[in-house]
Amino acid sequence: MQRQVNNIVILGGGTAGWLTASIIAAKHKITSTDSAFNVTLIESPNVNSIGVGEGTWPSMRVSLRRIGIKETDFFRKCNASFKQGTQFFDWTFKDKRSYIHPFTLPNNYAETNLVEPWQELSHEVTFAEAVCPQSKVFDKHLAPKQISTPEYVGHLNYGYHLDAGKFAELLRKHATETLGVCHLTDHVVTVNNNEEGDIKSLTTTTREIEGELFVDCSGMQSILLGKHFKIPITRKHKYLFNDSALAAQVPYEDQNYEIESCTLSTAQKAGWIWDIGLQSRRGTGYVYSSAHTTDEAAHDALLAYIDGSSKAVNPSSISARKITFEPGHRTAFWHRNCVAVGMAAGFIEPLEASALVLVELAASTITDQLPYDRAHMEIVAKRFNKDFSRRWDSIVDFLKLHYVLTDRQDSAYWRDNKDAQTIPESLADSLAHWKYHPPWHHDNIYASEMFPSASYQYVLYGMGFKTHLEQSRESSKLNSWEIARQCFENNLKQSKQLCATLPTNRELISKINTYGFQAV
Repeated sequence: MQRQVNNIVILGGGTAGWLTASIIAAKHKITSTDSAFNVTLIESPNVNSIGVGEGTWPSMRVSLRRIGIKETDFFRKCNASFKQGTQFFDWTFKDKRSYIHPFTLPNNYAETNLVEPWQELSHEVTFAEAVCPQSKVFDKHLAPKQISTPEYVGHLNYGYHLDAGKFAELLRKHATETLGVCHLTDHVVTVNNNEEGDIKSLTTTTREIEGELFVDCSGMQSILLGKHFKIPITRKHKYLFNDSALAAQVPYEDQNYEIESCTLSTAQKAGWIWDIGLQSRRGTGYVYSSAHTTDEAAHDALLAYIDGSSKAVNPSSISARKITFEPGHRTAFWHRNCVAVGMAAGFIEPLEASALVLVELAASTITDQLPYDRAHMEIVAKRFNKDFSRRWDSIVDFLKLHYVLTDRQDSAYWRDNKDAQTIPESLADSLAHWKYHPPWHHDNIYASEMFPSASYQYVLYGMGFKTHLEQSRESSKLNSWEIARQCFENNLKQSKQLCATLPTNRELISKINTYGFQAV
């Protein structure tokens, strides 16, 4: 008889390792030392996590509730703030205006596609402002909820900005003290196979750790899946050029400085700069293509941005950390009895903050589809690989969408991004289709799409894309216009109401730290 999968060994800590351990442990209720099911996390004492990915999707609220962390504790211990989407500056020179990708769906999105009626008003109002109240909320740095709103509930959809190092520490403490995860701080010196070629155990400097399933969370090193099993990387540099980043932490001018409601993304000549607001500081960084600029030029551009966005901070006092990465992912994510999560599985670039949500999705899939034994694992692995290959392709398409719609011609970087040879065939087909049919529910082929069709609408029409719609019959057009008019009016009414009642991010976070949210 084959051994049942009862012992899971995770190699690597950081957000990926500890979030995976917590989600698995919370589902399978590791609460006593005599449990037959065990999760062990091995973490090297000398390896620091990259700790740059400070943005999450709204899905993180589900993950935190699932593992039993209170939202109040999360805010207090992770220097966290609210993220309600992303605002893009200079990605297009059309009208010199920004556009937003909010987390909240357009008004009445389940029943009404507002693209056609909005296009007739596009000279008066942006798409996001016409269909979603978060546009006004972004402008006023407002929170998505009030202190009286229960934890993990919002008037608007939201995720978080967080300090990655503090988040990993909160997860570690919760996993070990509440969820029963065994934590070993040690160096792995040998990966041992059994006769069939599976991993049997990991030998550290002090002991040997056996398991039936091994999760590789060792970051870019990918010690198990990459180095041991030699699963190669599928490079995506042809489509997405960015392979370098300079990351910096910027103090606020004073502690009453407004906290942004979204990630700010400002395009540069060879990439883009992120800017996020935490409680005590900003996190900024320049993501760029080393083939289109130098490290020195990127460093100068980042300091110039910081200087222009903060009067009280001396840019020369800010140190920037260089990070390099190969845009791509493993050709397989689950091989034999080893599955990679986080950067061990791959990394593209931080645009739209997909790194942490992939960790959530992988950890949840492993947890919910946990193999019973080795024979069952073959089926689960095959399904996992197919599912996550599709997810990665979806991410590549959506990120590339931001680049192909630009009208910028000021550098080779932007001109190269519009080259037809750099556009995935699947995205090219979609763009051709959207010339005549705007994205909507028919574009959500799978129940678990990475990006809903609404996200494509926000980016397409935010950047000035036009859909050539057929003329509807007069009676049908009048009816759809009446529905659209009601949606536009409802959105305007909701925008005014929220702007009048919601506190600023700074105000609400101060109250969270003093009083806390209501527990659900």
